[in-house]
Amino acid sequence: MDSEGKIRILIAKPGLDGHDRGAKIIARGLRDAGFEVIYTGLHQTPEQIVNAAVQEDVDAVGLSSLAGAHDHLFPRILKLMEEKGASDIVVFSGGIIPDEDIPWLMEAGIKAVFHPGTKIEEAVNWVKDNVKPRG
Repeated sequence: MDSEGKIRILIAKPGLDGHDRGAKIIARGLRDAGFEVIYTGLHQTPEQIVNAAVQEDVDAVGLSSLAGAHDHLFPRILKLMEEKGASDIVVFSGGIIPDEDIPWLMEAGIKAVFHPGTKIEEAVNWVKDNVKPRG
């Protein structure tokens, strides 16, 4: 991939969740696979995440949640992205998300959910197969 066609991914930690080891591991793994990765850091509001995604002109956003607030924060982020005209940005997630929540998250617009222990190669291959440069 040349820099013109390089997929840009924002990795974000919404809410008050203070654990970002998994987000950092996935960010590094995606970067090592040749993607351009921006990590927002801890304690991001949905508005901060969406603004960063739009400003950075990313192709995908990866959301990480370990604290159980995914049921409120993820749909809020998707709604804000739609309001900003950025609903073409692919959104995927990871963390501790109960299996029973996955169907409605996907119905809301989350394209994939990765659980703890997912191999980096699996996430990398999913991005390669499901995210294309928007430009």
